[in-house]
Amino acid sequence: MSSVVVRVFATLLAAATLLPASAAAQDWTYRVRPGDTLWDLGGAYLKPSVPWQQLQQHNRIDNPYRLPPGQPLRFPIGWLRVEPAPARVLAVRGPVQLAAGTGAATRALQAGENLHIGDVVQTGADASLTLEFADASRLQLREHSRLRLDQLSRYGRTGMVDTRMRLQQGRASNRVTPARGPASRYIIDAPTATSSVRGTVFRVSAGQAGQPAATEVLEGKVQVGNPRGQQLVHPGQASMAPDMDAAPMAASALLPAPSLAAETLQRPGLPLQLHWQPVDGADHYRIEVVQAAMAEILLFATTTTDPRLTIAALPPGQHRLLLRAVDAQGVEGLDASADFSLDDQPPPPLTVAPLHGQDVNSDRPRFRWTRAPGAQASVLQIASEPQFLSPLQEQATTGTDLRLRQPLPPGQYFWRVASRDGQGRQGPYGDALPLQLTDLPVDPALQPPEADGKALTLRWQPGSAGQTYRVQVSRNGAFEAPWLDQTVEQPQVSFKRPWHGTLHVRVQYIDDDGHAGPFSPAQQVSLPCRLCYGAGGGAALLWLLL
Repeated sequence: MSSVVVRVFATLLAAATLLPASAAAQDWTYRVRPGDTLWDLGGAYLKPSVPWQQLQQHNRIDNPYRLPPGQPLRFPIGWLRVEPAPARVLAVRGPVQLAAGTGAATRALQAGENLHIGDVVQTGADASLTLEFADASRLQLREHSRLRLDQLSRYGRTGMVDTRMRLQQGRASNRVTPARGPASRYIIDAPTATSSVRGTVFRVSAGQAGQPAATEVLEGKVQVGNPRGQQLVHPGQASMAPDMDAAPMAASALLPAPSLAAETLQRPGLPLQLHWQPVDGADHYRIEVVQAAMAEILLFATTTTDPRLTIAALPPGQHRLLLRAVDAQGVEGLDASADFSLDDQPPPPLTVAPLHGQDVNSDRPRFRWTRAPGAQASVLQIASEPQFLSPLQEQATTGTDLRLRQPLPPGQYFWRVASRDGQGRQGPYGDALPLQLTDLPVDPALQPPEADGKALTLRWQPGSAGQTYRVQVSRNGAFEAPWLDQTVEQPQVSFKRPWHGTLHVRVQYIDDDGHAGPFSPAQQVSLPCRLCYGAGGGAALLWLLL
């Protein structure tokens, strides 16, 4: 899709449609302060190649040694000092990748870093990025989005900032600081471009499969245009721009803000239970939790077609809930907003078993952890991916261990645990730990049998603390009628020595909660005739693995 231009208008249409070349013909005005001199002002604001005498001539100043306080001085934009103005990463949530403009290898982006011209950032699923620019304007890049930074500069100490970006994929929300002069620019381009010269709050969509690009205005006025025409969009309206072959669609009203149920957030705590009235024309709903003091920092986001939602985990602090309806074209409506506070919640427990990345020979593994301070219960979740977007199982217990109720097929899984206090408030989940489930039985590492007098002793590898062992010895490999079937507490068993023949042996490990794993593969013990046994020594036995 070709680029569509979206320009923010303030008082004068001409001021909002300035191009870089025309901006160079504009003047920035400075008010003289007591003690100012032309050479000091020239050194502070002019390019090194522009002498202060040109500033004197431009302003027709006869005596450069006498500048009356309050006198306006005009600085041509093209003469002003231009400096790099990196964007600062205020917050990162979820997987966000940086492809640096220097050509360095793509890597994960961290909060606190600076971004420069040519850098490209990409957000993954359930991820977001918050940027702050040199004039304190902020951008929130949502999940599955891609943004390139084309220009990040400022005109010395004038307060004017030139910020230009390309939204190549996804969505961005913007809160633009009022401009400080004629050269200030805030532009988002691809497939739409937005230029702002006054404080404005708006959302921009790059469009998705089957959905056009859209600009949604919350504060200020935005002009959406392309070579086929333009539309002036007022607060509470949106305009869609399908492509360059047709003018942007006429501005239409955003869907109204949903009405939250009265009891919602009256007693906030986790899990957070949300309910609202359905909105006519809504295809689905988007729910966000942001910082109350800085709404561009996203803490939680999801979509649902159901007018209710449960949020299980949030950090403590002062938060703001944002809820909006979304139509079938993907245009997002006005926000229902509610501030709430979450107190400190019980921390997640420390995990004990299974260990990180451990292979577990069970379809119903057992999990253990410590009890966190202030916790009265715990919640375990199992998922097939580390983001836990769709947990496979969830169980709660007042203890510090549990076994899954439902079996799982062999494969790679992730597990995490959260604590609940005495009022049922749930804290955040701990780190997701990988877990590999296998249907292979535990190898007991059976040792060669020992014969002593009339007894034959078998030993094997000990299991975990508290486990017992069921050992079966049979004359045939089917174990239909075992010659010996005994449960013992130690990893060994002794029994009366058979006369001769072949014995089949297998072992089953049993946990202290009664859960029994599969029997080990059978192994064979070949006994020679009894006359071959020495009177007081061991027997010559053949030890074979099946």
